[in-house]
Amino acid sequence: MDQTDIIERLKGVSTATITTILLKKGLRNVWMRGPRPMHASQPRLVGPAFTLRFIPAREDLATPDAWSSPRSTRAAIEQMPVGCMVVAGAMGVLDAGIFGDILCARMAKRGVAGLTTDGVVRDVAGVRATALPVWSQGVAAPPSVAGLIFAGWQDPIGCGGVAVYPGDLIVADQDGAVVVPAALAEFVATQGPEQEQLEAWIVSEVERGIPLPGLYPADQATRARYEASLVQSPPDRRDPG
Repeated sequence: MDQTDIIERLKGVSTATITTILLKKGLRNVWMRGPRPMHASQPRLVGPAFTLRFIPAREDLATPDAWSSPRSTRAAIEQMPVGCMVVAGAMGVLDAGIFGDILCARMAKRGVAGLTTDGVVRDVAGVRATALPVWSQGVAAPPSVAGLIFAGWQDPIGCGGVAVYPGDLIVADQDGAVVVPAALAEFVATQGPEQEQLEAWIVSEVERGIPLPGLYPADQATRARYEASLVQSPPDRRDPG
């Protein structure tokens, strides 16, 4: 399964399901604390992580002049590939907007899938107008250099208390954002749709009035009934193309 196939499959898997699948693999810390969707209507998005790292501001370096440095957010944006999910580790700082409307507009123009950060954005009306999907902790008027300085891109970072490496897959939906380690992406993309299908069947059983013990989680008898239902009404696996 190539990365394109993995990404397409993960678009149908909720972050809640992904955290459960990864928990079974021993990974407990994959959900980023803080990032929330800017729009309630934002679709689930999946893409390889393009990481940005911010560190605490130091007065001699955190100035507007830093925005013109070769090591700046402006330079990093020009390296972002189409379809990437930008993950900005901003240390949970809530009073310095790391991106505003102009930078978000440029990311949208470059085909970035979305932005996830444990920090905040600014120029919120303009950011919304760019249509770039954003998961953040909110908004703040002051610029990034009021509390942070940009340290670099495409290095391992921490975002919302989670380790993110360039190339990991990021899945973001209404429950927030999770990281899928690159080495486990195919496993999650295989298990995820199957788990979603099983849980949809369980919901239908709940609606029929079936009690939860033995149903959820599914015991052996329940799984046998589920497998039988698949034989009677197999899922449509036709290629939509």
